[in-house]
Amino acid sequence: MREELFAGKIVTLVVEDDHWEIVLHPDSVAVLVADGGHVLGVWQHRAAVGTRTWEIPAGLIEAGEEPVAAATRELAEEVQLGGRLKPVISFYVSPGFTDERVHVFELSEPVAVKGHSDDGEELELEWRDALEVWRAVASGTERTSSTTALALRHLLAARGIEP
Repeated sequence: MREELFAGKIVTLVVEDDHWEIVLHPDSVAVLVADGGHVLGVWQHRAAVGTRTWEIPAGLIEAGEEPVAAATRELAEEVQLGGRLKPVISFYVSPGFTDERVHVFELSEPVAVKGHSDDGEELELEWRDALEVWRAVASGTERTSSTTALALRHLLAARGIEP
């Protein structure tokens, strides 16, 4: 039995069987855009962690939307790119308390497209060396998302680089 405790714009908190606190959250997508050993990401303020983070383009899947369509939309909105998207991995963010699943794609054959950013979203695009970002995150001098860390590790492994 589930009891709803809170319903917000993107999260709902429920208690299941009078024990398990569960955050219901829409699934999300992220896209790895690489050129050799460099990765395109966006800087943005993240209120939940109280700092700016550099992350690969990402966003929520809208109701009724397929993951690849959401990835295409987010890529256009955040970095004005389109192209062929190849699935890399899909995983649960933290299955101990939330049902959110992330679908990670990799972009190939990039083309410039016009996209409209979300209202209020302030993003600063930056190409960065994947190994340098990995080392900054590993040393604790920089913050990023788990999805970005996984994408960086995927790229480095594909290039035979051991951080």
